[in-house]
Amino acid sequence: MPKSTSMRSLGAAVLIAALIAAFQHCHAQSSRAPLAGTRELTISQPLDEAMVDGIGRFAVRALAESEQARDAAWKTGNQSADGDRKTMDERRERFRAMIGAVDERVAADGFEIVARAGGDGVVARSADAGIDVYAVRWPVLEGVYGEGLLLQPRERTAARAIAIPDADWTPEEFVGLAGQPQGRRPIAGLLAAAGIQVLVPVLVSREDEHSGSPLVAYTNLPHREFVYRQAFPLGRHIIGFEVEKIQAAIDEFARLDAEQGAELPVGVVGVGEGGLLSLYAAALDPRIDAAVACGYFQSRSGAWREPIYRNLWGQLKELGDAEVAALVAPRALIVEACSAPQVAGPPPARDGRRACAAPGRIADCRLDDVQREFTRAQKYFARADAEARLSLVVSDNGAGPGGSAEALAALLTELQVPREQPAKAAGFTPTASATRADPSERQARQVRELTDYCQRLARRSAAVRDELWSTADRRSTKDWTASTEALRERIWAQMIGKLPEPTVPPNVRTRPIIDDQAYVGYETVIDVYPDVIAAGILLVPKGMAADERRPAVVCQHGLEGVPLDTIARTGDGYPYYKAFAHELARRGYIVYAPQNPYRGGDRFRVLQRQSNPLGLSLFSYIIRQHERTLDWLATLPNVDRKRIAFYGLSYGGKTAMRVPPLVRPRYAACICSGDFNDWIRKMTSVEDQYSYVFTPEYEMPEWNMAHLASYAELASLLAPRPFMVERGHDDGVAPDEWVAAEFAKVRRHYDRLDAGARAEIEFFNGPHTINGEGTFEFLAKHLRWPE
Repeated sequence: MPKSTSMRSLGAAVLIAALIAAFQHCHAQSSRAPLAGTRELTISQPLDEAMVDGIGRFAVRALAESEQARDAAWKTGNQSADGDRKTMDERRERFRAMIGAVDERVAADGFEIVARAGGDGVVARSADAGIDVYAVRWPVLEGVYGEGLLLQPRERTAARAIAIPDADWTPEEFVGLAGQPQGRRPIAGLLAAAGIQVLVPVLVSREDEHSGSPLVAYTNLPHREFVYRQAFPLGRHIIGFEVEKIQAAIDEFARLDAEQGAELPVGVVGVGEGGLLSLYAAALDPRIDAAVACGYFQSRSGAWREPIYRNLWGQLKELGDAEVAALVAPRALIVEACSAPQVAGPPPARDGRRACAAPGRIADCRLDDVQREFTRAQKYFARADAEARLSLVVSDNGAGPGGSAEALAALLTELQVPREQPAKAAGFTPTASATRADPSERQARQVRELTDYCQRLARRSAAVRDELWSTADRRSTKDWTASTEALRERIWAQMIGKLPEPTVPPNVRTRPIIDDQAYVGYETVIDVYPDVIAAGILLVPKGMAADERRPAVVCQHGLEGVPLDTIARTGDGYPYYKAFAHELARRGYIVYAPQNPYRGGDRFRVLQRQSNPLGLSLFSYIIRQHERTLDWLATLPNVDRKRIAFYGLSYGGKTAMRVPPLVRPRYAACICSGDFNDWIRKMTSVEDQYSYVFTPEYEMPEWNMAHLASYAELASLLAPRPFMVERGHDDGVAPDEWVAAEFAKVRRHYDRLDAGARAEIEFFNGPHTINGEGTFEFLAKHLRWPE
């Protein structure tokens, strides 16, 4: 939409205020009254701002209350040891799905040494500690490898460990081959000097060098966000991929154990992003005997402020850091309060790159916050009779470097490693035959492999959806509706996020703001939850008889829009909306134009970040707002509740594909304008200019949508109710070919239900706009209202 968000918000507020003032000036006091049966609306704040602010308060409050809800949920465990173990295994599997670590790893085939021809593969040696350093890689998933450095003691190996650096550090920096930066402890070298075989993996970094495609554009997305955007709609995650790399390395450790006839203890230790991965890997893999999480452990209620690549769908419904720690018990966990790399935000956009990264920052964990979450974790370890296996180490009052002497000593104790060796790290000298790894090339491989993996998953996702939906019964519309009820509930709960039904009274408030020769317009507010409102403008045609029942059309605006955009015959919105709400009201329909909360730039996108950890999304609120609105519309004396249709453009078309299918049969017909297409490709592609991977709309990805329902499947839930797509040939949302191919699936479905005439598409010469020709005929036909 044109103009900045702030300018449009100001313009809308001024226009609404002017409309109210003009209405009051031109009408007697009696005609300024609210709509019959409603109270007077007195809110002075623009309703879009009041809505977004209110949802924000609701979400922040729910985040704060989630800890208490988790406490209650975790108190209801089984009484028997076997029952409790089963409960914990189930929680562990839900956590595995939550981080997307669900793919079967390829078989361990040994650490592959990366070496020059004729060389022995040793890239560095420590003469004083007897350690060789190798550049290695190991298989993880189809086409995906872990890479890093392997520190191998020449004498007896007492244990094995994975030392995970922060995402901003290379393995060479973490080991000390590239110099030991100030403020970092040589964790890998210290462990190797104690006789431990240590693997230091490469993490996908926060740089943006490889975030993009020559076919589309390069961006300022951190590499981690670039992978996250592709993975999230596939039910995968950058965190899950890297946990699987750690688990694949442990597979290699197990292979070595089998070869050498000795089962050595395994530990993991990480700092910053590495601390997150250390904690998560230990929670999921019981082969890890001890873990150290440095500079990460704290309350997750503020996780929405962190970079989006830490966003986990539904995490706080069941698992804060204390609960993740509980999945480690009765094995050992050492939490270290320390400094870790801080992140002020994504990389600034350089010349020639798109600025589209999500905001997010990482700060040091506050010591009191770490201690409080640690106290919560203690009770879980106590239940497992493992109090002694959980410890808290504070490095220099929480401000010192990770991997302090105390933390590493605790790890060595848990791994049963003798500590006669001197407590200093090995010093390494690069060898003449060393393979000089180019960190940028290696990072490019890591990003490219995960990108290719996500693209393969996306291409195969249609087959997964086909299999899921093949269980539905298409013998009749009645059979179809009954057999897809579980799928509808699953989509609502697992992809959209389902809020409980509202319990507060609707408390409808209205005020007249428009007096057209054909209708009167009322600005409307309805309570949904504490602080959460539904709002919009109701257009009531003049001259209706008291007992006359007419069809109603809900006309939904798009991104950064307001209800008035769908009504006004002038202004920035008119080229897109063509005043279609006004035109329908003049044709005699009762029209309601809702305010949806996708307005205000990052102000509304933050709502998605605040809600996702609760297993909710922006559409969790929108669906309940629409239900509340429909409840009220059905009470109006002139509305025929069985003849209410939905018609939305752009983000309003996105609403068309999420609200009517899930609130069936509340809407009698549905029109999606300027949005219908191959949504999975649009979410995940790195080869198409239409893809949301390359845009600032970071709220768009929906968890695991690719394996549940794309637009064809969502539209099928509408059947046998009439459904129509309105599509301009020059609409930049997607090409005609994507739209036509996706709609063909819908039409085939309707045909199989003997309802083919109820699924229509209109192509027209034009851009991203309402056309209002075939769609108006569609409404007249299916709402039985004369054109």
